[in-house]
Amino acid sequence: MELKKPSPPVTFMIRPRVLKRYCPFDKKHTPHEVERVKKRKASELKWGQRRFRRVTAGYRGFPRPKPEGREKPTRRVYIRYRCQECKKAHHSPNIRAKKFELKEVH
Repeated sequence: MELKKPSPPVTFMIRPRVLKRYCPFDKKHTPHEVERVKKRKASELKWGQRRFRRVTAGYRGFPRPKPEGREKPTRRVYIRYRCQECKKAHHSPNIRAKKFELKEVH
């Protein structure tokens, strides 16, 4: 069995705002609107956040050491594809890129 090597990260990526893709809900190829997923505010009710608040409360400091080394050169880009026919959205595996841009294609 041959292992597949991961593809190198893309430095700059330009995607069109509307693509024709396969919609798993309609089970056919339809035009899709491409949108970048924004990071939302973390919920204070999640278990990890409650534990973090408990550990850092009072006179104690940060619960874990600062990470050593440099920052990664690329960021993960999360993309959501929304079908223009059924208005349902789905994702594809995320990509690593330094810069990401959505362009209008006429």
